[in-house]
Amino acid sequence: QVQLVESGGGLVQPGGSLRLSCVGSGSYISSSTMGWYRQRPGEERVLVAGITDYGTTVYGDSVKGRFAISRDNAKNTVYLQMNSLKLEDTAVYYCHALTYGTSRTEYWGQGTQVTVES
Repeated sequence: QVQLVESGGGLVQPGGSLRLSCVGSGSYISSSTMGWYRQRPGEERVLVAGITDYGTTVYGDSVKGRFAISRDNAKNTVYLQMNSLKLEDTAVYYCHALTYGTSRTEYWGQGTQVTVES
């Protein structure tokens, strides 16, 4: 079983920055692919950024060049540095982990609210 605990959400003005953190615990977390998704009211959850245990990254088109994902394998922690935030970045951000133990299994954090407003 894997647990994901997020922190770092909040209220920020357009153009500002925030950093989200997600600490993972449990089996196979150190070799998992981790990432961030976000969900706006009435919309589907979409990928923001992902990172493999080797550091290969992928980004959603809307955040390329503004957000950066990283991870500290020693701490089983993944970070999302969000810069140049826009109003449309407002959403609940969810940490995600995909583990490859006896089977391929995905886990979700509880979500953290990010609100960008003037």
